Amino acid sequence: MNKWKKGGLIILCLLVAGFLIPESFRMPVSGADRNSYAQNSFWFYPWGSSITHKGVDIFAKKGKTVTAATPGIVVYTGELSKGGKVVLILGPKWRFHYYAHLDAIETSTGSYVNHHSIIGTVGTTGNAQGKPAHLHYSIKTWIPYFWKADKSRQGWKKMFYLNPVEYLNAAVG
Repeated sequence: MNKWKKGGLIILCLLVAGFLIPESFRMPVSGADRNSYAQNSFWFYPWGSSITHKGVDIFAKKGKTVTAATPGIVVYTGELSKGGKVVLILGPKWRFHYYAHLDAIETSTGSYVNHHSIIGTVGTTGNAQGKPAHLHYSIKTWIPYFWKADKSRQGWKKMFYLNPVEYLNAAVG
């Protein structure tokens, strides 16, 4: 087998393995429940400079612990203009879990995290300054879910996002 076929086979195996890893999901904000976030805030329009809200805001006291919602590899930690202090984790099914507006980041790029791993604390960084402390949480996929696209504002982008409210509701019961 030549090196290209072998490399392709390895990549294919990794892709398949990523989809087979079970996606156990937990509430990322310590002590949060269904009353900590709005049930209809995903894909809400209009939403300031972001135009459409592509996640959910989980409200909690500033400094409250944020843990990984799913196991995965931390692929980015740092600061972004809108997100402030952020952590991006690649989890099961090749989904990216985005945690924004953190007061502090408690993990590093390249780290493996699980449900017990503290990745940061709730804050008001980025475009959340002057607003109540919260964690902005979203789930993004690089594999489009074409059936989720719609005619709403930025509706074509919706095929790359999953509604985190569904996962949070299942996690908190």
